[in-house]
Amino acid sequence: MKKNLTLLIPVKKEKESLGIFLKKLNKYDLKKLLVVDKNDKIQYQKLIKKSKNIKIYISRKTGYGNALIEGINQIDTKYFCIINADGSMNPNEINKMMKLTKNNSFIFGSRYIKNGGSEDDTLITYVGNKFFSIIGNIFFKLKISDILYTYVIGETKLAKKLKLKSGDFKICVELPIKVEQFNYNYIDFPCYELKRIGGKKKVNAFKDGFLILAKMLELFFKRIFNNE
Repeated sequence: MKKNLTLLIPVKKEKESLGIFLKKLNKYDLKKLLVVDKNDKIQYQKLIKKSKNIKIYISRKTGYGNALIEGINQIDTKYFCIINADGSMNPNEINKMMKLTKNNSFIFGSRYIKNGGSEDDTLITYVGNKFFSIIGNIFFKLKISDILYTYVIGETKLAKKLKLKSGDFKICVELPIKVEQFNYNYIDFPCYELKRIGGKKKVNAFKDGFLILAKMLELFFKRIFNNE
């Protein structure tokens, strides 16, 4: 598994959590690509030196989506795994998710199916995720239950063909929607979200929620007018 997989770890303002998270990852002996926001590159140097099998890439543009897009383009293993540096995504689940790649090109972690759950969800984020997941299922015929939990394993070559464009958190919905539109095989898998190490969410529930809704409408109408 470890020869075919690279962990894609976007980093922005994770000084409290990154050292703890990388230490936790060391026992898995996996290749890691740390995509550091260009404004944060200096403060993480000491922490990064202590981690094994790690490559550092300084993003050219800021934003969560840009970190993922640029990171995927740097990866040369067959598979990549998006896992956040805040410690909320459990690396113990990677082996089970990888087993599903025998029949699926993309595996989407979900907190909202049997055996999934969260220590970090709030009422607002729960309702928001349910709302956007329902919209995704109705508008785009998605077959996933947690559209905003971007704990994803995918085939690198196919992900590059998606031509993702969202530079911010809108990428959370653009990725699964385009996977469906490209007719790639995918499935969701029960994951248990841990309490984030730093304790602070990077997402503004209302501002980013509005932007995500706008992105979904944009993709929907684009599909209609292009007869996709």
